[in-house]
Amino acid sequence: MADTDRLNHIDGKDLPAVSGATLRLVDPATGLTHGTAPLSGPEDVDMACLAAEEAFLGWSLTTPAERQTALLRIADALEKEAGTVTAAEVADTGKPRALFLGDELPAIVDVLRYFAGAARNLPGAAAAEYTPGRTSVLRREPVGVCAQITPWNYPLMMAVWKVAPALAAGNTVVLKPSDTTPSSATLLARLAAEHLPPGVLNVVCGDRDTGRSLVAHPQVRLVAVTGSFRAGQQIATAAAADLKRLHLELGGNAPVLIHADADLDDAVEQLASLAFYNAGQDCTAPTRMLVDRRIHDDFLARFAERAARQRPGAPDENETDFGPLANAGQLAGVSGLLERLPGHAEIVVGGAALPRPGYFHQATVVAGVRQEDEIVQSEVFGPVVTVQPFADEAEALRLANGVPQGLAASVWTRDHDRAMRASRALRTGVVWVNTHGTTVSEMPHGGVGHSGWGSDLSLTGLLDYTQVKHVML
Repeated sequence: MADTDRLNHIDGKDLPAVSGATLRLVDPATGLTHGTAPLSGPEDVDMACLAAEEAFLGWSLTTPAERQTALLRIADALEKEAGTVTAAEVADTGKPRALFLGDELPAIVDVLRYFAGAARNLPGAAAAEYTPGRTSVLRREPVGVCAQITPWNYPLMMAVWKVAPALAAGNTVVLKPSDTTPSSATLLARLAAEHLPPGVLNVVCGDRDTGRSLVAHPQVRLVAVTGSFRAGQQIATAAAADLKRLHLELGGNAPVLIHADADLDDAVEQLASLAFYNAGQDCTAPTRMLVDRRIHDDFLARFAERAARQRPGAPDENETDFGPLANAGQLAGVSGLLERLPGHAEIVVGGAALPRPGYFHQATVVAGVRQEDEIVQSEVFGPVVTVQPFADEAEALRLANGVPQGLAASVWTRDHDRAMRASRALRTGVVWVNTHGTTVSEMPHGGVGHSGWGSDLSLTGLLDYTQVKHVML
């Protein structure tokens, strides 16, 4: 078996699929095959879930200090193997190597270390007598076997966002990474195996059918997924049959409210970098620029000029700002949205795939769009930004809230009162003021509406992986 062939990790062992079936892994920067991964079937899922159930009996009884130690050691292992981890992630995603190593990996390690500490700080009510002669105590306990399904845009980061709180709370995990980007998840499992009992963290590679088998497995008590709204709908429907708990992060369509008093130089510089980071494949990417009509033309000209200087490129090319789209289907989806633009919309910058191997697309700015347009209502998930004018604060909020998604937004203004009004009125899980996109391990990350429910990160994210038991003495 070649070094580029990935394996499942089940009950502490690296295994191919029982059937021997494999998936082809494609490098998005070249369009060429770079390895294979197992195409797991129901037998593989069953083995992983039964191993996780058996391991739960012991792992759930470990002390928070023991779980903390394990997570800290896994964090140290990722740092120590930074080069290997980066190579695995870049092979599947085509991300600029320096950006993953400098931006993403330190944040991933920080999440593990945060939840290592949070494991020892679960909140709880004090024991008390609410009726004579009886003392009530609340226990906060792990849920059980957690099925976790992660996407292809940030494969390792999203895996750690899911795995770390689940393990910190005393659960066991069966993780299914995206069929196109499983490499870093399988590596994470192998590194973690040196510090966890067998069966605590299992990884099964595969396609949508693999995911369906995992969601339906009777041993699974909680399903956590980061993916599309459609995927969330299907998983919620399947999980309802067995009343499994759900944790859904289903993407976004982030509005950016730029008022006339904003610092335009700062706004343009920050937003142009963030909008195209990771080729726009980010659920919090600032994709819908809503601009006070008094400064609309000025902002559009500045932003378009800055966007035109954003360079797509391969992982090790010099001066690369973002890499390729994740796969051929995603490139076709972005291209299709642009091809279907209505006549009143105008592509100001970009608008086309690059004529080179791989799945590269130009940084693109579209003006003249209307609220009902497909490109405004949809999560583009590519290097594409729309720009719309607004007349006043009320219209800005109406446009911002006028989409089904509700994950993130930002407000750009020097007026503190306006910023506070917008923060209250925006129907999203996070609001940034005069910045955009920064996450910290200590604060929750989750949305409303079609962006799902439940929170990653923070103590809130840890509590999502627990259940409460009332004990009366």
